[in-house]
Amino acid sequence: MSSFQLLLHPLLLLLVVGGVAGGGGGGGRLRAPSLEFHHRFSSPVQRWAEARGHVLPGGWPEHGSADYVAALNGHDRRRALSAAGGDGGGGGDKPPPLTFSEGNATLKVSNLGFLHYALVTVGTPGQTFMVALDTGSDLFWLPCQCDGCTPPASAASGSASFYIPSMSSTSQAVPCNSQFCELRKECSTTSQCPYKMVYVSADTSSSGFLVEDVLYLSTEDAIPQILKAQILFGCGQVQTGSFLDAAAPNGLFGLGIDMISIPSILAQKGLTSNSFAMCFSRDGIGRISFGDQGSSDQEETPLDVNPQHPTYTISISEMTVGNSLTDLEFSTIFDTGTSFTYLADPAYTYITQSFHAQVHANRHAADSRIPFEYCYDLSSSEDRIQTPSISLRTVGGSVFPVIDEGQVISIQQHEYVYCLAIVKSAKLNIIGQNFMTGLRVVFDRERKILGWKKFNCYDTDSSNPLSINSRNSSGFSPSAPENYAPEETKGGNPASVTQLRPLSNSNPVMWYDSLVFRFLLVNLAALILF
Repeated sequence: MSSFQLLLHPLLLLLVVGGVAGGGGGGGRLRAPSLEFHHRFSSPVQRWAEARGHVLPGGWPEHGSADYVAALNGHDRRRALSAAGGDGGGGGDKPPPLTFSEGNATLKVSNLGFLHYALVTVGTPGQTFMVALDTGSDLFWLPCQCDGCTPPASAASGSASFYIPSMSSTSQAVPCNSQFCELRKECSTTSQCPYKMVYVSADTSSSGFLVEDVLYLSTEDAIPQILKAQILFGCGQVQTGSFLDAAAPNGLFGLGIDMISIPSILAQKGLTSNSFAMCFSRDGIGRISFGDQGSSDQEETPLDVNPQHPTYTISISEMTVGNSLTDLEFSTIFDTGTSFTYLADPAYTYITQSFHAQVHANRHAADSRIPFEYCYDLSSSEDRIQTPSISLRTVGGSVFPVIDEGQVISIQQHEYVYCLAIVKSAKLNIIGQNFMTGLRVVFDRERKILGWKKFNCYDTDSSNPLSINSRNSSGFSPSAPENYAPEETKGGNPASVTQLRPLSNSNPVMWYDSLVFRFLLVNLAALILF
């Protein structure tokens, strides 16, 4: 979930390596992930699309017809331009960026841990899950339903989907006799390779066994191609802690640096560049693109990767809060699996006290339901207060702007406060998802840099392949959730009655993928219960 959860767990690397083992009955040989490409109008793609209700305008061109040849020729010309450095955004020897087959859109869901979620499809036939996206951990796992498994606690409510290995013809278990199964001592003679992920947050964990299956992806070029990549993930039999009542009831998609994360697997097989990008707009919409290495005009700073506990860590050399500037060196982790930002002293004291000194508003009395220390009363006509700007200067001189430092919280009917959304940490510094709002963040593992650029997730950017994937777009514009509930995370246990509302100056343009909206409706029970 978060970097809190990742740093303390040295089993992550071993479990992931173990999970890539072949699923047959052999002697535990490492089996490389496989990949199947199909052009857009092939029979497999047509069957895949029709099974999901996708209709191609004008119908599917008949194989060998003039329309069929013209469509493929158009694709070839566009790919030729791309290879020549033309309008394809990639060029040269680099493959096009990839995203999930259901689209590159992500959505921040307040009632499910205040995290960004995406739709992923796995297995044969494909089954779709709405999973939380987490750069603070590595393993991708799904809640699992199988013979002998303990179903997730939310099963009784019907609010979660389950991966069922026996229902997928391409699912294979990772055997215990594999040399890559780190927990083989916990196996019986017929068991599959187990995994256990223990997170720091509120005794949160996921355990089960490792499987291999296919993940459906799509190229992000002029005419997307559907492909299937053989991957490893956890079949989660038992979830505890936050996974039961706050976050990721349909699974967690680890995007960490270790070799078993999906970005690592895609890069290892040459399917994408060893990088990915995510953007986070102020209205809760986002995008994700694998293989995106950013643009020439982005700001960037080196990643400080600890080989023993690899995370997306950077070094800060200076902090500016309004008219106050100080030289303050510390390291911080960038973690999309943490809703808010956590800072330890001296950074926490400096930024909060400097912020408070420049705010001309009544400070709200301490409230145990709110995890933030610095909150200010709002009148009925206010959406926010005048606040000083915050920025972080990184090693190398690039400045990271904090666009959305606060949150409006409803403490009771018609009574609101505006809070600086930073939680005091005992040791770790974590830049959470809220500080990434309004930016496109590039996690470039190949060059070992973190990049960022102001971006609203709706505009296309000719200097970068990350753009709106609209092949599933319907133009439907749902409103932002009216009430936001903060995540029950590391810094405290805010009361469930605490509600957050979006700022009135958020981007008013609300576009979202129709499939995402449909999946949210399917999971309406989860949104209500959590």
